[in-house]
Amino acid sequence: ELEYLRTIKRREIAERLRFAIQQGDLSENADYHAAKEEQAFVEGRIRTLEAILNSAILIETRPSEDGRVRLGSRVTVVEDGGAPETYVLVGPAEADPTQGKISYESPLGQALLGRAPGDVIIVEAPAGVLTFRVLAVE
Repeated sequence: ELEYLRTIKRREIAERLRFAIQQGDLSENADYHAAKEEQAFVEGRIRTLEAILNSAILIETRPSEDGRVRLGSRVTVVEDGGAPETYVLVGPAEADPTQGKISYESPLGQALLGRAPGDVIIVEAPAGVLTFRVLAVE
């Protein structure tokens, strides 16, 4: 994302700004104002991503010695009456539920920390109270 914003997106916005400026009067030029707003957003996002990367700490994923869930663990759970689901417990910046990565700060992530296979957990989620059983921890 950072590379895309620095190269492609910045170039696209510069082209839009150049075209809008060539149109003349900037005070009432909606294209110019929209491009400037997008430029401010993109530059802010670039700064945010750079700050995240500059302070990032890599965590080596290896099985926990006691078989309990910790940051970086791959956990397979089953909800009452549902199919097994596997998640990797990650930090909030890496969370992407569509890719099976959940934050340790999420309701499910918090409930999973320190659990072992066979444990039953109750999660108070926005959808209501859910019950899961931990099947495996890798």
